[in-house]
Amino acid sequence: MSSEPIETKEDLSGWTVLAPRGGLLDFRLAELWRYRDLILRFFRRDIVASYTQTVLGPFWFVIPQVFTTIMFTVVFGKIGKIGTDGMPSMLFYMLGITAWNYFASCLSRCATTFSGNSGIFGKVYFPRLVMPCSTILANMMTFAIQFGLFLVFFAFYWWHGAAVHPNWRVVILPILLLQMGALGLGIGCIVSALTTRYRDLALGITFGTQLWMYASCVVYPLSQIPKEWRLLFILNPMVPIIESFRFAFLGGGIVEIWHLAVSAVLSAILLFAGLIMFSRAEKTFMDTV
Repeated sequence: MSSEPIETKEDLSGWTVLAPRGGLLDFRLAELWRYRDLILRFFRRDIVASYTQTVLGPFWFVIPQVFTTIMFTVVFGKIGKIGTDGMPSMLFYMLGITAWNYFASCLSRCATTFSGNSGIFGKVYFPRLVMPCSTILANMMTFAIQFGLFLVFFAFYWWHGAAVHPNWRVVILPILLLQMGALGLGIGCIVSALTTRYRDLALGITFGTQLWMYASCVVYPLSQIPKEWRLLFILNPMVPIIESFRFAFLGGGIVEIWHLAVSAVLSAILLFAGLIMFSRAEKTFMDTV
């Protein structure tokens, strides 16, 4: 069967009518909802297959998080003497790494949607957005496990009287999580669409993501940035998100309403642009991948 996106409709006589994709903004979200069972199947596949036949199994969900946190604490906290605005260094770095890992994983895995699934896409039709959507869900599960480990460390520090000040702003964290997923999906769709013609972008996505991390206040607070440069950093949608996570749990960081508004608007724009480019690319990607 052709891999070109089509829509199935049931007419009154029971025949199945195949219709071509409509306009530029036809994202087929209703069709995506009808394939929600397939999304859940791919979600379970991603979770189960991630660490099958590994020695440490599920522990690989948290091992990179713990070792990266320790490395950042020693290198940037102890050796580099980078301040954390009075927040415990271990919690400061772990929370930033946990949030960043979720976004980076969504971005990197969504960016390979076309190149990594061309085999199955060329054999059977289903909404191509099924793949990145299942990736977002699988990454949420990983985030939940890593965030649970952070809460264990947080409880330990709080019990021993560390300078942490959780507040009511934790209620917006689910919204921030959805925003990170949408941002990763949007940028990932953009990169995935471009890599159907420019394959070298796939080689640079890992390097680019690492550089982006150091511009996202993961290893330093926004307060360490000179005031004349802060607006540039705030235009990075991940900066207000990470600062909000820290402010909600640790009571430190610089977070204003307009920071979050700018981040949300930019995330929405990138998601919209990503869906448009993804929709256009899926029509002809089998000819170029």
